[in-house]
Amino acid sequence: MKTYLISGAGSGIGKAITEQLANEGHRCILLGRNHDSLLDTLSGIPGKHQVVSADIRSSASLSRAFDLLNDNFAIDGIIANAGIGGENYWGADDRWEDILNTNLTGTYNMVNSFIPALQRSSSPFKQIVITSSVLARLGVANYTAYCASKAGLLGLMRSWAIQFAPENILVNAICPGWVDTQMSQDGMEGIARGIGISREEFHELAMESVPLRKMSQPQEIAGLISYLLKQQSITGQAIDINNGAVMNS
Repeated sequence: MKTYLISGAGSGIGKAITEQLANEGHRCILLGRNHDSLLDTLSGIPGKHQVVSADIRSSASLSRAFDLLNDNFAIDGIIANAGIGGENYWGADDRWEDILNTNLTGTYNMVNSFIPALQRSSSPFKQIVITSSVLARLGVANYTAYCASKAGLLGLMRSWAIQFAPENILVNAICPGWVDTQMSQDGMEGIARGIGISREEFHELAMESVPLRKMSQPQEIAGLISYLLKQQSITGQAIDINNGAVMNS
């Protein structure tokens, strides 16, 4: 049994990751802003786990969360999954800072806050896995903050992969495409509204650029995460899981 910290564990991909790891017999530390959502995830998984409420945008909030755990606790992996999506527009109500502070700076804050616990692990290899996005590689109109934040995560991942390699800490990122979560449904709704079509019409339009013509399920993403946590040779990589929407040579 290993211990894993999962941010954004209260919904979507994070919830699926937590369920996957708990069902494999691992111990999970569920971290997120919405305590009730974390408890909802906790209620559906077997085993003994911990819930810690924290806002990854705040290093002080993360420090308090760290202190709530046992003084010398150790973790074997960090899954930096928390993030927000949606459009942003230049002006008084621009969401640029909120999206960047959550997705990019928040990931930086969270991993750095819990690195001491990872370094205490007795596992011969430790893991950090970051949830980026297919939009780290592609552009979408009015998604400047989201695209920039997710691309920034790939640079962060590569730097950490070099930095932590001497400690046998492997660092990778995944780049999902459309995943059937509430965030994706809300994103589709917003884009569809912006171009004047229904969400169903936009879904069909979006799938035209996906070779497999489908969205992924959260459980598929969780399965890839599970694999990455077991392996000992992959580090510094951005792994596409987007039904062929991006194909790198």
